[in-house]
Amino acid sequence: MKKIGIVVLLLTSMVGFSQKMMTRSGEIKFDATVGSSVDEVKATSNTVSCIFDKATGDIAVQAMVKSFKFKSPLMEEHFNENYMESDKLPKTTFKGKVVGFEGKSGSYDVEGDLTIHGVTQKVKTKMTVTVASGKVSIAGNFTVKLKDYNIDVPALAKKTLAETAKLSVNLDLEPKP
Repeated sequence: MKKIGIVVLLLTSMVGFSQKMMTRSGEIKFDATVGSSVDEVKATSNTVSCIFDKATGDIAVQAMVKSFKFKSPLMEEHFNENYMESDKLPKTTFKGKVVGFEGKSGSYDVEGDLTIHGVTQKVKTKMTVTVASGKVSIAGNFTVKLKDYNIDVPALAKKTLAETAKLSVNLDLEPKP
């Protein structure tokens, strides 16, 4: 009887464990280009970490600020030193929930706390969740106001740097080992 209890306990813990999905190679694209500007204020990070619990819909995402790469090294330097202060505030995070997720592909509300530049704000957006072959992909776009995160756009930069940034997220998740 003890053996059956141990087998049931192991199977239960394995099922619970297999519900967690993760990646360390997710992608976030940042675009704060003013529409009429010739200079693009765009960057991409391809080292975004994410853990997603399929059973609860809980999601946690983290990106290191210095992992965002721009076409221009000077723009990247300004982004890290003048705007994001990445030595002092090295990461950005999101902790929240895919609302109503029941293991199926579809469009879901995602809501939670987004922390950028040391400031946390509640956000809510739509994301597309795709479930296939034991993997989960989460993708979507949303916009943030820089001033909401204490990021000031100086008058000289307003011709190229918008007061809002478009964020594009793409996370391909696999079962957590």
